[in-house]
Amino acid sequence: MEKKLILAIETSCDETSAAVIENGQTILSNIVASQIKSHQRFGGVVPEIASRHHVEQITLIIEEALEKAEVSYEDLDAVAVTEGPGLVGALLIGVNAAKAIAFAHDLPLIAVNHIKGHIFANQLVTPLEFPLLSLVVSGGHTELLYMASEDSYEIVGETRDDAAGEAYDKIGRVLGVPYPGGKHIDQMAHEGKDTYEFPRAMIQDDNFDFSFSGLKSSFINTVHNAKQKNEEINANDLAASFQAAVIDVLVDKTIRAAKEKNVRQLILAGGVAANKGLRTALEKAVSEELTDVELLIPPLELCGDNAAMIGAAAYVQLKNNNYADFSLNGRPGLSV
Repeated sequence: MEKKLILAIETSCDETSAAVIENGQTILSNIVASQIKSHQRFGGVVPEIASRHHVEQITLIIEEALEKAEVSYEDLDAVAVTEGPGLVGALLIGVNAAKAIAFAHDLPLIAVNHIKGHIFANQLVTPLEFPLLSLVVSGGHTELLYMASEDSYEIVGETRDDAAGEAYDKIGRVLGVPYPGGKHIDQMAHEGKDTYEFPRAMIQDDNFDFSFSGLKSSFINTVHNAKQKNEEINANDLAASFQAAVIDVLVDKTIRAAKEKNVRQLILAGGVAANKGLRTALEKAVSEELTDVELLIPPLELCGDNAAMIGAAAYVQLKNNNYADFSLNGRPGLSV
């Protein structure tokens, strides 16, 4: 098979990343510069600060990715970039960098959907087999996507309010843990017990949609009421109870959707895919209820935002000669 190299760029939120990917499956380099420390003091991502960091880092990160992969611009077959969804200012930094490189080196330009990138992160470990179902769980998205082929996407379920990762960050602020809250809540949950019996919203509904706003409100009210009554709060039990409620709904609906769609593979994708509780629960449910389905969970370094996943997704478009032109712009509200 002829070797095809893609330089991929990802700047949708608070990571500046560039990667060189061979044939959509092999990582030659994947450089990620995180901004977490810059945003922690604010308890969340500040878009203006994120954009400034991208401006400072983008050229250095791209050069480092090429150097580590031991390739030059002349070796590349295309340049790919996240066009959305994400923060508009952050997206524009990556999009304009990619357009400049494509123009200067006469390379095809490929626009990639960030959510599709998270799904294709799994292809960097194991070839995807269709049909498949993907549970995408991140700070901004909670969706169940059915794929009959590598370029076919059908949303079969999505959150109607807060995304799961967003809810983790919000209750993390209530508990006073550093941003991003998900990692800390997961750690605390393994030290506590599910004693608070929070609601499992929509778990009995005859659909595959999610809702985490009520769970978030129930958690906040529980904490506030306890403080008003000067009652002692067990933070680890609170975290365990919250996480159990999130995971129960995610796993239940995912397993039901996978059965209905009769898929060959089930994929976990997105930043919350790093959650140990979710990974363990999904592995257990699949082994018990979907014995003929292969479960794919990306390694931790490919769960968060990174350019390698963008390069993997871009390879499908490279094969189909599906290129963008120089009118490409950031699309913050882009859906699958």
